[in-house]
Amino acid sequence: MTSKYKGWKEIAPAGVCSKSSRTFLTGDWKTYTPILDLEKCIRCLICVMFCPDGAIIWVPDKKDIEFDMSFCKGCGICANECPTKAIEMKLE
Repeated sequence: MTSKYKGWKEIAPAGVCSKSSRTFLTGDWKTYTPILDLEKCIRCLICVMFCPDGAIIWVPDKKDIEFDMSFCKGCGICANECPTKAIEMKLE
């Protein structure tokens, strides 16, 4: 099945994507993966607020966060902003 949209690998360098990032899976861009230490995490949600890709989601039913690896680019902003250093970036 062929999509009418180009994937990120088909777009020229510095090209503009024609659709929103929520429908454009960017998770395979990453070199680093965030690993959460549940014992250190205080659920302050700073990581959720700072994630530029919306890849960290607060799940109210679990009272916890989840990483959506389909969108995580491995930038490390979450780990950098975490006040308890509960997120570590691991090389894939």
